[in-house]
Amino acid sequence: MSVRSPHRGRFLLALTTALTGVVAAAAPAAADPGGSSPPAAPLASAFDTAAARYDVPRDLLVALGYAESRLDMHVGTASAAGGYGLMHLASNRAARTLDEAATLTRLSPAELRTEPAANVLGAAAVLRSYADQAGLTGVTRDDLNGWYGPVARYGGGTEASVARLYADTVYDLLRAGFTGRGEAVSGRPVAPRRGVLERAAVLGGIGTLSTDYGPAAWAPASTSNYTTASRPGSHPVNRIVIHVTQGSYAGSISWFQNPAAQVSAHYTVRSSDGAVTQSVREKDIAWHAGNWTYNTQSIGIEHEGFVDNPAWFTDAMYRASAALTRSLATKYGIPRDRSHIIGHVEVSGATHTDPGPNWNWTYYLQLVNGVTGIGSGTVHTSASTLNVRSGPGVSYPVVDVVANGATVAVYCQTVGSTVTGPYGTTAVWNRIGTNRYVSDAYVLTGYDGYIPNVPRC
Repeated sequence: MSVRSPHRGRFLLALTTALTGVVAAAAPAAADPGGSSPPAAPLASAFDTAAARYDVPRDLLVALGYAESRLDMHVGTASAAGGYGLMHLASNRAARTLDEAATLTRLSPAELRTEPAANVLGAAAVLRSYADQAGLTGVTRDDLNGWYGPVARYGGGTEASVARLYADTVYDLLRAGFTGRGEAVSGRPVAPRRGVLERAAVLGGIGTLSTDYGPAAWAPASTSNYTTASRPGSHPVNRIVIHVTQGSYAGSISWFQNPAAQVSAHYTVRSSDGAVTQSVREKDIAWHAGNWTYNTQSIGIEHEGFVDNPAWFTDAMYRASAALTRSLATKYGIPRDRSHIIGHVEVSGATHTDPGPNWNWTYYLQLVNGVTGIGSGTVHTSASTLNVRSGPGVSYPVVDVVANGATVAVYCQTVGSTVTGPYGTTAVWNRIGTNRYVSDAYVLTGYDGYIPNVPRC
């Protein structure tokens, strides 16, 4: 059955009021000065209301939104695949979830695209309609594991292995747990009932590996989205172009398989773990740069995420992408410098801005050139915990804490504000995770300042 809401105005007014009334939690007491509170949880009421209204498991909704967007509305702008909002309500040839949501909720497409509460409600309505069509009942809807088919269908994948990749990503998040935008979902055992997708190839498994780059999975783009060639014989390969997908990993791979897309890239790199999928053979010409000459003479690498949210650019992603770029540079004799490893924004005539200002070129090029060490250190502070900040300085927000005596990995180091701590006065800051920095004045690394063979951020 389809559930509709005839009172959309009253619903959105009430939910908007609820969203603005959430109170921020207090910041933890910690060692370095200038502490501030983590962001509040403004989406809680939206997920509560949508889950209850359409009888969809709340954590499933949150996990789907986190997989699609890290729960970010992106100011109502469309993804590369024509998806909107934190739930990626899509309008393209393969997925029409935006139109379906409008029909089911009687909310306008504009509301669904731009208002968080409406966007979440629309996704819940679509998932519920898919569950009804799959035969889920009031009892079976309570079982997370029974929603695998509706989740896979929501992703819009036209090829079984990509549909499975999409749904598996959501269930992997439920299994591991995650936090973001004020939402916290605890990990739990899951055993999704995949149905016919149980027989689908697992990207990265036996039989689906790239023949060009061993660590990559193979998920071919539609032949409508690239040009067959015989490079480097037919065209020299002298550049690598770095892109950001403006969408999710599985969604981007699926988009390349959609004949209507008219775009593709040779490789796509996942944010969470650096997994790599190839969609176009290196010998062929992917349509990624928006400039035919650049297309013919380059390899395009997409990176999962959005240019306006640096949380997507994880160390796992940087390191996996850099290893791929290093391999390509060696294979084709491409110099490992910024004249030959460029962003999409640097392509002549480009209308795209990716990878954007949050992409760390200094760090990436050092990794490409073999400066790949990871340091370690022990936190020492007179307090019980040390504040972790989103950037290298006390003016950046506090995003976490680490306990006194904890061991931390140091992925790269950079200059920031000057801090005095147990190990002297220094402007060196250590990145211990994605957008997570602590002053070197509080970390015993065995070195005075910079650690040898650890990249600069």
